[in-house]
Amino acid sequence: MLSIKGLNQFYGGSHTLWDIDMEIPSGSRTCLMGRNGMGKTTLLRCVMGLVPASSGEILFDGDSDDAKDLRKVSADVRASLGIGFVPQGREIFSQLSVEENLRMGLIAKRERPADALERVYTQFPVLKQMLRRRGGDLSGGQQQQLAIGRALLLQPKLLILDEPCEGIQPNIVHEIGDLILRLNAETGLTVLIVEQKLPFARRVASDFRILDKGRAVAGGVIGELSDEMVKHHLTV
Repeated sequence: MLSIKGLNQFYGGSHTLWDIDMEIPSGSRTCLMGRNGMGKTTLLRCVMGLVPASSGEILFDGDSDDAKDLRKVSADVRASLGIGFVPQGREIFSQLSVEENLRMGLIAKRERPADALERVYTQFPVLKQMLRRRGGDLSGGQQQQLAIGRALLLQPKLLILDEPCEGIQPNIVHEIGDLILRLNAETGLTVLIVEQKLPFARRVASDFRILDKGRAVAGGVIGELSDEMVKHHLTV
């Protein structure tokens, strides 16, 4: 689904990502893990074209011969190819209504199923109850549901979530986990999540990848995430 090869990235004179090789298998729920400042968000933003990669390949949706090289297309085109992105902090439009925020998610979608919004309301009934409410007036958990709902309007093949549980009440965290598991099981949606909450990762992820100081240092199926790895790479 997503193949990253030899990826390097610099901020000014700082080398932030070092020769990243990483595979995100189709149909997986992969958790990208690491302490703060290790390059997780930067890697996601490189995939989405929001920061430039200095070298390497980012291949999407296909075998090596027919995969799309994301570095050759702009950020808006990447979304239209079937990548939904929910950034850290959600980045909803606080002055727009819930409905207006959701409709913004349809801009990148060329083919718009008539029931696209209804599908989101089915996943998040609270959003249908709050269509006229401004995004900035929602709770943190409701804003996260709105951001995920907006991304799902693209009917993505790959959904990328950057710290979806940050600042969210526990019951909404559990609902988000349930949604990821359900979408993956029912539609085969591939999910890439940055998340530091270990219980959530162990419950929701099928696979893990660890970044340490901008380098990919470990990975495997989630059952292989050992206490030693957690202590060495994740414990603060």
